[in-house]
Amino acid sequence: MIFVHGAGYLQNAHNYWSNYYREYMFHNMLVDNGYTVLDIDYRASEGYGRDYRTAIYRHMGGRDLQDHIDGKQLLVNTYGIDSNRVGIYGGSYGGFITLMAMLTTPGQFTCGAALRSVTDWAHYNHEYTSNILNYPDTDQEAYRKSSPIYFAQNLVGRLLMLHGMVDDNVQFQDVVRLSQRFIELGKTNWDLAVFPIESHGFKEAYSWTNEYRRIYELFYNELILQRK
Repeated sequence: MIFVHGAGYLQNAHNYWSNYYREYMFHNMLVDNGYTVLDIDYRASEGYGRDYRTAIYRHMGGRDLQDHIDGKQLLVNTYGIDSNRVGIYGGSYGGFITLMAMLTTPGQFTCGAALRSVTDWAHYNHEYTSNILNYPDTDQEAYRKSSPIYFAQNLVGRLLMLHGMVDDNVQFQDVVRLSQRFIELGKTNWDLAVFPIESHGFKEAYSWTNEYRRIYELFYNELILQRK
């Protein structure tokens, strides 16, 4: 299982306890149950220099996604992991990368869980996005090749999307629009879990529990049961 950290510009491979303590606990539980977990500081993560941080200019979900595909290949070639039993998940920017993985590289990952994810960068915070993709009216190509909603027809593996209905960062409309696109395309290999009272960062313990139960069940059903 490959975990994708959020924010894009973040460093998560380090020697101290980060804000991802819930994920760390979840990953330890996965390892205790026989999974191998890989957490990558992919392209644009901080701490690796200017070229690393600017490598996604005009294409989010390009070289940063390729780092995760390369990570999967490392697991297969070096650690003997079955290439047909690899899942991917993450939240926010990590959810976006998960969607790009499932929709632009179909078949690479057996399943994916996308939490509070951007599906169309033209609908996101321009102060953040314009530094990377310029503006939707002046660089349509960058936005189109970086937005998962334009690749919905490619969904092959099992996809689980999870989103808070009162998200104050990535608006709920993002996942609604992608869901509608899947419906129009006749896709049946996807599910959406909605959390009516939660914003971008969940507050209630029962919401976190429900979310991670669903993610665990996805991995177990698709990577363990379906492969026996």
